[in-house]
Amino acid sequence: MASSGENEETLLPFTTEPCGAQRLTASLSPLSTPTETELPAPYGLWMEIASSLPQLIASRQLRSRLHQLSAGDLSGREELHLAHLVLSFLTMGYLWQEGEEGAVKVLPRNLAVPFWEVSQRLGLPPILSHADFVLANWKRKTPGRNLDPIISLPGGESLRGFILVTLLVEKAAVPGIKVLRSRKPAGARVTVYDLISLLDYVDPAVFYSVIRIFLSGWRDNPAMPHGLVYQGVSEEPLAYSGGSAAQSSVLHAFDELLGIRHSTDFLLCCSFAAAFLHRMRDYMPPPHRAFVEEIQRAPSLRQHVLSSGNGKLCAAFNQCVSALTDFRTHHIAIVTKYITTPADGAGPPPGKPPSLLEAKGTGGSHIFRFLKSVRDTTREGMISA
Repeated sequence: MASSGENEETLLPFTTEPCGAQRLTASLSPLSTPTETELPAPYGLWMEIASSLPQLIASRQLRSRLHQLSAGDLSGREELHLAHLVLSFLTMGYLWQEGEEGAVKVLPRNLAVPFWEVSQRLGLPPILSHADFVLANWKRKTPGRNLDPIISLPGGESLRGFILVTLLVEKAAVPGIKVLRSRKPAGARVTVYDLISLLDYVDPAVFYSVIRIFLSGWRDNPAMPHGLVYQGVSEEPLAYSGGSAAQSSVLHAFDELLGIRHSTDFLLCCSFAAAFLHRMRDYMPPPHRAFVEEIQRAPSLRQHVLSSGNGKLCAAFNQCVSALTDFRTHHIAIVTKYITTPADGAGPPPGKPPSLLEAKGTGGSHIFRFLKSVRDTTREGMISA
């Protein structure tokens, strides 16, 4: 396993070509190929700093390298999304460069103002989200179509693996998203569990001790209980959740399709899960959020199955709910491997773990209570015989 400081490049099987026996489609729904990987010349400094983030953070030089630059000259959706990606990574590096103890309370004007301006134009929050970290953060590396992140953070090959495996899981969901939009049967499918097995390229100790803090936000975070002041934007601290898979539109879309309602209030954890998931939609790109809401407004598939009296249709529906439940059970196992086990101190960590975040997800949730609640509510979506 490559450590976070390893310089030698390892070729990993992250590609848009065949994965297992199946070919991944090139046409994506919640995911689109980034057409811009460089900002215009006036913003070359941003790209220069962003391309050296791991080294600048490791040497504690990032904060001294940043200079003011307006975002007013940026135009076009692709340029703005790339600018948001760059500014979100610069912000996370700036904030967490010194770890939990050295986290800043004020984001300086030279970062805060352009980040706010770009975020307002895109309808996104001014923080690193799932849409930045995964959906917009990839490029084709070689003619053989191997993939690489556009921008990185400390974590070396483990970070690369984490970003790209998550990307491929998103891409594997595309046939299902196409069915939601076209109402036509899906073509060839990719086994998500085969893709998740590629997480073996991600060292749990590196993820827990090095990577995780850079995905953490300033809402529901004991390390930043009062939020973050965006200088030149607001005199009062603002609170935003960190990047989380709960911000992906894919599972929200499937929940809405299957009528899974994470709003049961007979247990506190269930109502918390519902509120957290609903809030995570604010971190989606507006078209993704609109797509999920469109499914929510559509006629109920569950009610159609119930009223049909068709046993085969009911069985097919339950098979879908069961698959979604199994996926969430598998997610709990992954979190155990990458957060609980390293937190138990099985070996010397490659960096200083963020102690205040031990029981928290990067989005700020009480992670196991949240994940188990969501899994159990999903299972309750089965139709009784």
